[in-house]
Amino acid sequence: MKKTFITLFFLSLMSYASACTNFIATKGATKDGSVLVTYNADDYGLFTNLCHYPAGTHAKGDRREIIDYDTHESHGFIPEAPVTYNVIGNINEYQVSIGETTYGGREEMVDKTGTIDYGSLMYLGLQRSKTAREAIKVMTSLVETYGYNSEGETFTIADPNEVWLLEMQGCGGDKKQKVVWVAVRIPDGMISGHANQSRIGQFSTYNTEVITSKNCISFARSKGWFTGKDKDFNWKMAYAEPTFGGRRWCDARVWSFFNHFKDMSHWLPWALGKDPKAEDMPLWIQPDKKLDVAIMENCMRDHYEGTALALDNDIAQGIWDCPYRPTPLQYEVDGKKYFNERPTSTQQTGFSYVAQLRSWLPREIGGILWFGNDDGNMVAYVPIYCSNTVRAECFNTPGADAVTFSDKNAFWVCNWVSNMVYPRYSQLFPALKEVRDSLENSYFAAQKGVEEKALSLYNSDKAAAVKYLNDYSVEKSDEMIARWRQLATYLIVKFNDMTIKPEKDGQFLRTKTGLGERVKRPGYSNYFKQQLVKQTGDRFLMPTK
Repeated sequence: MKKTFITLFFLSLMSYASACTNFIATKGATKDGSVLVTYNADDYGLFTNLCHYPAGTHAKGDRREIIDYDTHESHGFIPEAPVTYNVIGNINEYQVSIGETTYGGREEMVDKTGTIDYGSLMYLGLQRSKTAREAIKVMTSLVETYGYNSEGETFTIADPNEVWLLEMQGCGGDKKQKVVWVAVRIPDGMISGHANQSRIGQFSTYNTEVITSKNCISFARSKGWFTGKDKDFNWKMAYAEPTFGGRRWCDARVWSFFNHFKDMSHWLPWALGKDPKAEDMPLWIQPDKKLDVAIMENCMRDHYEGTALALDNDIAQGIWDCPYRPTPLQYEVDGKKYFNERPTSTQQTGFSYVAQLRSWLPREIGGILWFGNDDGNMVAYVPIYCSNTVRAECFNTPGADAVTFSDKNAFWVCNWVSNMVYPRYSQLFPALKEVRDSLENSYFAAQKGVEEKALSLYNSDKAAAVKYLNDYSVEKSDEMIARWRQLATYLIVKFNDMTIKPEKDGQFLRTKTGLGERVKRPGYSNYFKQQLVKQTGDRFLMPTK
C-alpha cells in the first residue's frame, strides 16, 4: 500500500510544525522589472528575530556547526567556506534571496543520518552564493556530500534576473545515494508559487531549463515507484503525490494567488481537493496584469476573499466576521471528520517578507527585504536593504523569546495588536489597516528619494551609501514599532468593552463636563443575527405586548 509522508506531515501541522508559503513574480511579470518573491514562515510557537550573518573570511580548517533550524539541535560540523557574504534575513548582499516550504513527501525517504537540515541549507546557500544558479550548485553539492536531514522541501531561489524552484528529498539513509533533487527555472514573464505541496511534475514537458540530480529518476525506479519512460517521469507523483490536504490546504493558496491575475475557475476543482480526476494546476501562469511590491504584499494578506473558499459565509466567522480559523485543521463531530480552510494569511506566521531584487541598481541598493514580524495582514512591511549589517532593536531584542514578552520587540508588539483584532475583526481591523497602509505608503513615497541619495553617495563613498541605507532601515523599523505601540493603546481605549468611543480629528470626544462622550454599541453583525435566530428560534423573541 502506497503511503506518503504528506499525510503524516499535515497531522503534525495541526499541533506544531512548519507551514509556509512562497509567491513568485519574475522580472518580466512586474511593473518595474524587479524580481519579487515572498515568504511566510508559519509555525505555532515560532519566535524569531530578523537574522543576520556577517560577511567573513575563514582560515583553512575552520568548521561550521550545523544547528537545526527547527529544533536547535546540533547535527555536527562541515568545513567553512573561505569567503562568506553578508546575509540579512533571507537576502544576501548580492541580492540572492532564498525561501522555502516543506511538503514532506514519502516518509521512507527521510534520512535522519544526514548532516544538513533545510533551514541551515537556506542560509548556507545565501552565505556562499552570488547568483541563484550558484546557490543551487552550492546547496545540492552540500547535501550530496554531507546528507540531507529534513523532509521533502521546495526552495525558491532568486536573484535580480532569475527565479528557480529547487525540490529536494533524502534517500532514506542509502549509503551510496544521499539525496534526490530537481531544479526548474520559472520562465520570464510568469508567476509561480508553492505552499507545502510539491509543485514540480512532468518536467520533460516544461519549456524551460531543468537541472536534476543524476539519480532523480533512477532512484524512483529502484524503489518501484516509477516504471515508465524517462520522458514520462513526474517528480511529485513519484515522490510526493498530492492528497486532499496537499491540494485544499496547500495548492489552494497558490490557486488563490494565481486567481488575482488570471481566471482560475478551470482549476478550482483541483484546489477544492475532492475530485480525484481534477486537472492539476500549472506550475506557472502568465498574469493578466503586472505586479509590484504592494500587490505582492496584498497577496500575502489573502483569505480567499471573493472565491468559493471564502471565509465570510459560515458561523465560524463569529460575531465580528473573522476570516481566521483556529487550529487544528481537522475536527470531529459525532464520529465524522471535518476541516478548516487554510488561507495564506494566518495567525501563526512568525515572519513574512517580500524580497525585491533589481538588476539595474548597484547590488547594495537594489535588494530590499520588505519585512514584517507577524501575520502579513497585521503588519507594515518595513524596508530592510540587503547591505544592512545592523538591525533595529525591535527585530533583534535582547531577552525577548517565545515565552518572554517585550514591548521593545516587533514580534510581541505586533502580536499584542493582532491578538486584540482577531476575535473582533470587522470592528478593530479598519483601525489597524489605516495605520498599516499609512506606514507602507510613506515607505513607497520615500523610496525614490532615499535611493537617489544613496546612489549619489555611492558614486563617491560606497561605505557612506551603505550606512545611509542601514540607518534608514533602522529608523523606519523604530518608527513602525513606536506607531504599533500607539495602536495597541488606541485600540483598547477606542473599543473597550465591545463598544466604540467617538472621536474627531484624532481626539476622543468629551462632554461639556469633561467625561468621555457616550459610546456607540454596534451589537451583532447582520449575518450573525440571522444565524443566531436560525439556531435559537423564538427563544429570544421579544413579546409584542
